[in-house]
Amino acid sequence: MTKNLTIGGPAILIVSFTVPLLIGNLFQQFYNMADTFIVGRTLGVSALAAVGCTGSLMFLILGFVIGFTSGTSIITAQRFGAANSAGVRRSFAASLVLGGAASVFLLGASVPFTRLILVLLRTPEEIIDGAYAYIAVIFWGIPVALLFNLLSNVMRAVGDSRTPLVFLVAACVINIILDYVFILVFRMKTSGAAYATVIAQFLSGLSCVFFILKKMPQLKIKKEDWRFGAAELWAHARVALPMGFQMSIIAIGVVVLQFALNGLGTTAVAAFTAAQKIDAVAILPMSSFGVTMATYSAQNYGARKYGRIKSGVIQCSIISGAFSVFMGILFVFAGGFLSSLFIGEDPGAVELSHVYLVINGSCYVILALLFIFRQTLQGLGDSLIPTVAGVMELVMRSFAAIILSAPFGFTGLCWASPLAWLGSTVPLVIAFVLKAKKLDREALNRVSVH
Repeated sequence: MTKNLTIGGPAILIVSFTVPLLIGNLFQQFYNMADTFIVGRTLGVSALAAVGCTGSLMFLILGFVIGFTSGTSIITAQRFGAANSAGVRRSFAASLVLGGAASVFLLGASVPFTRLILVLLRTPEEIIDGAYAYIAVIFWGIPVALLFNLLSNVMRAVGDSRTPLVFLVAACVINIILDYVFILVFRMKTSGAAYATVIAQFLSGLSCVFFILKKMPQLKIKKEDWRFGAAELWAHARVALPMGFQMSIIAIGVVVLQFALNGLGTTAVAAFTAAQKIDAVAILPMSSFGVTMATYSAQNYGARKYGRIKSGVIQCSIISGAFSVFMGILFVFAGGFLSSLFIGEDPGAVELSHVYLVINGSCYVILALLFIFRQTLQGLGDSLIPTVAGVMELVMRSFAAIILSAPFGFTGLCWASPLAWLGSTVPLVIAFVLKAKKLDREALNRVSVH
């Protein structure tokens, strides 16, 4: 069911759009977490570290997928807001073409070099085989991940944040079942967890295809919609490519961080892995508000309702900021207990994991603003400043990994994300303020002309 975000109270619209999106993201995270949880509890700390040390590589490639598909859907959302039905269908068709090309490129850029990169990252010898077995399968599943993300994003672009939720819930259940079957029954170890994830995501993508064909006529591509030229492809690529590269730039900083982390040993890697999984769930509401703001701002930009964009940003910042404070307090008092759920009886790893959660949780307010301002700008079609902000994240995260880890060890690495968030948020806020003033001038000029 589509939703027009250009009419009605911003706060109510934003929350109602975000709730199913958040639930869907939670289930998506759960089936990502299922691998870590089940591997850690059934195969032990070494296997947990093997899966965990691949996180930066996954982010490097799959982060591009997420950013790229979000970028193509921005054009779709703008045309939906402008009530351009033919333009929406052409946008979807162009996104599919670009998505196919991106899949081929990413497969060639990742699969042949996977083990070499793990070696260069100083992956501990005792876990490198398990890490390779896991990440190689994930990388072969890149086309599946791209298909699901592209279809989910295009549905959200026309205001439907509920349907992807249904498919994610089913995929989460399937993934958990397959994890246990592949690991405990077929003894596939870490590769079994990867196969479970890819199969579950494939089923989600396939469900999206059937739903769009049967229930979403506004996305049902006609023969003439495929007749577009280079200009149409470029209109999408000029937004999608910077957004994809922006996520990869951020991921390079995570790779640098992983390099430093691997030098601290298996216990530190396991602690960091468990904390990151908890952290990933905690920030989902904030990131979900950000995704909502991309669609909200894109639709209102297409409808030329610029005043609603500013109101939405302010109201969303208050809501997301309040939640971020709550999560920071929770981690101070319950972070150790949450870490033990993943790590088990390993006091040293639990203590390190708690340190990570306290440091990161105390800075969640900055992250909440980062999500909102970055994705609002992207919804307005501005891909340059978010990319610059991504470079700032790379610089600050690398600084923590290289400089702070030497004197402060694991604690120094824990400050990598908060510093990256701060370095990224500052240019985003400045850019949005300038963009808002420009939109105000455009609105006044349009009124004076009429």
